[in-house]
Amino acid sequence: MNEPRFFSVSEFAICVSFENRISETISQKVFNLAEHIEKNPLAGMIEIVPAFSSLTLFYNSIIVKKSFPSFPTAFEAARVYLQNALQNLPANEEKPARTIEIIFDASAEFALDLKFISETKNLSKTEIIEIFTSKIYRVFMLGFLPGFAYMGETDERIAVPRKESPRLKVPKGSVGIAGKQAGIYPFDSPGGWQIIGKTETEMFTPNEENPTFLRAGDSVKFTAKQAK
Repeated sequence: MNEPRFFSVSEFAICVSFENRISETISQKVFNLAEHIEKNPLAGMIEIVPAFSSLTLFYNSIIVKKSFPSFPTAFEAARVYLQNALQNLPANEEKPARTIEIIFDASAEFALDLKFISETKNLSKTEIIEIFTSKIYRVFMLGFLPGFAYMGETDERIAVPRKESPRLKVPKGSVGIAGKQAGIYPFDSPGGWQIIGKTETEMFTPNEENPTFLRAGDSVKFTAKQAK
């Protein structure tokens, strides 16, 4: 793994970036760093946002500067804090993940792009669903929409690009793939992922204490009801 890079996002945020690729090893490094920061927060920290291969730390620059007067800027203080945090991380520590089963309906009514994938990959619709459901997917991050989980990695045999022209409305609960990623639309939304089914599982419940059904680091097993 390459050395991490630190750069300013704004006067209130710093990002530490690892290699720019999807990797479970890198993802685990991000999660370990996030957990360390939560247990040992920087003075003036507002929040942290982990992503595929990076983590952004938002802070109150006035509090940081007052707390670390020896540094010329709040950014420098935050950078040294993150460097020290990385040095104190256990090597390749992987915490047990939640394993969640998501049942989805892969019938023609809901699998809007299964025919396209079948023709593109020269596989039957049944084969595509069997390949898709044969893997355990890691939730790398949440984004795009509240509760939308970016999961991976999809088998290369069924990996297809996003649609050239996104749909204006993708139905809530739609299970889609794009490249080597999988995702579920938490509510009706425009979107360009290739849809292979639909789940009734609620992905986002804003009035709950924990509004997102999935969390970064979760393991997801998809189970298809049917594929016609």
